[in-house]
Amino acid sequence: MSTSLMKEPSAPKQISTMLRPSSIFEEMDQLTQRIANRAFHLFQQRGGFDGLDMNDWFRAESEILKPVPIAVEEHDGDVVVRAEVPGFEAKELSVRAENNLLTVYGKTERKTEADKKSRQQYSEMSASEIYRQILLPTAVLAEKATAKLENGVLEIHLPKAAPPKLIEVKAA
Repeated sequence: MSTSLMKEPSAPKQISTMLRPSSIFEEMDQLTQRIANRAFHLFQQRGGFDGLDMNDWFRAESEILKPVPIAVEEHDGDVVVRAEVPGFEAKELSVRAENNLLTVYGKTERKTEADKKSRQQYSEMSASEIYRQILLPTAVLAEKATAKLENGVLEIHLPKAAPPKLIEVKAA
């Protein structure tokens, strides 16, 4: 392999984007609408016969959303989540944590064009979108969570919240 094709390893990039409560719902509405539109198109393509609605929906989801393999580890003081997100840059990812729910969302679009001086004109586009919600094994302190992206792996460290404290009731 030519050395000119090899990339220098880059330093890990911090993910600082946290989804605002209103934007996550807007993003989910748009995503659900796109999946519904594609599922309906698949329904029409196969003749509009009932009985395969879920197949249409799952196929639409798989075409629109890329799978996000994850690993969740629980340690004494924190929960560590690793998600494979190859092809995404830190600025294209959003992470949201609250209580014991983690949401990872990403959207990327790439466009390349042929040289304008040549006669051949074409344009290639690719888009990827990911969405994954993970139920964490325990409540976490979202405000102290950190995330970094390195070599296509998003690593999120979520400090555990203190366990509920039992309060002794004394007689008056």
